Amino acid sequence: MLNGEKKIARPLRWAMIGGGRLSNVGYKHRTGALRDNTAFQLVASAFDIDPERGKDFGVNLGVEESRCYPDYQTMIAEEAKREDGIEVVSIATPNGTHYAITKAALEAGLHVICEKPLFFTSEEVLEIKELAEKQGKIVGVTYGFSGNQMLLQMRAMIEQGKLGDIRVVDLQYTHGFNATDSAEKASDAQKWRVDPKVAGPSFVLGDLSTHTYYMSQLIMPKMKIKELLCDRQSFIPSRAPLEDNAFVMMRYENGAVGRLWTSSINAGCMDGHRIRIVGSKASLEWWDSKPGELKYEVQGEPVQTLIRAMPYLDESCNADERLGALHQEGLSESWANIYLKFAIAIDAKNRGDEKTLNNLVYPDINAGLDGVVWIENCVRSADNGSSWVEFSQANQKATV
Repeated sequence: MLNGEKKIARPLRWAMIGGGRLSNVGYKHRTGALRDNTAFQLVASAFDIDPERGKDFGVNLGVEESRCYPDYQTMIAEEAKREDGIEVVSIATPNGTHYAITKAALEAGLHVICEKPLFFTSEEVLEIKELAEKQGKIVGVTYGFSGNQMLLQMRAMIEQGKLGDIRVVDLQYTHGFNATDSAEKASDAQKWRVDPKVAGPSFVLGDLSTHTYYMSQLIMPKMKIKELLCDRQSFIPSRAPLEDNAFVMMRYENGAVGRLWTSSINAGCMDGHRIRIVGSKASLEWWDSKPGELKYEVQGEPVQTLIRAMPYLDESCNADERLGALHQEGLSESWANIYLKFAIAIDAKNRGDEKTLNNLVYPDINAGLDGVVWIENCVRSADNGSSWVEFSQANQKATV
């Protein structure tokens, strides 16, 4: 169980790029990083494209005014002059800026924690991965839902054979908040998400379902996709060519099949984020609205509901427990769990502790690469008439 005691020698000196007053995600980053005040310390910022608004916001958060910078280039340059300069940055800016900022931070000797999807192309990710390895730095990806510890329970039960052979993977991440175009009209944060120049080659496939795809890979690390078919739609015509709804069918190398529905036009839906794994013996189902519960259905037996923090759960699951079984946890604790693991990974990398790095389950640059490759395959399928395509890995020639 986690109780806030330090897991690393001292808090890492941390800065945010983006994530300011008008951001949809900035507060999630800060609550995650600062939940355990033994892991990160917010000491500098380049919060906003508007320098004065960013400075005002940073000061209101307790950052020294002199360390509230007008842009990330100035921040990186000025912090490099300080003995107590920053060691790690979080990037919470629009997708199209991720690559340039990540590259600049790594070249300056900083660790990076970046929003998803990581970059536009797998070639960009491979280039940054090589740079990160050369610099000896960590690149983490904020798949914020993946810190829900019941996902580790699913992983353990599948590894232990309690489901038998995996046959069906059923994934969904939908909501209805973009059922009309009013969101783009009211919010700059939504407007850029449907602009291909800023968002990249997808909207909901990248913005929503890369979360769920990564979570499925976390749960089933040995399950690899053989081929897939993607059908995507722009029900709000102004969003084309980016999709606000998509269906993905998947065939896995072990013979299992999968489907994923992702949508921001599921009118009336507040939280359609679910994962169901069906095996030859039993099934598991997790729903984001009840993150502390896991439905376990064994064929021919009564349905069981496994509850977070109970002693019958796997040790790997309970190791990330924070509040105890009587009290509800949720997205804030999930973010805190992945940020704590980012801190442990950074500390281990600094010390050359490869054993810790190899045993740590967290969304690293390889997870970011997997997400970008998955999007590339989905877009390729959809743009080829929603046809089945062989799942091509990074640097592998695509075939239709």
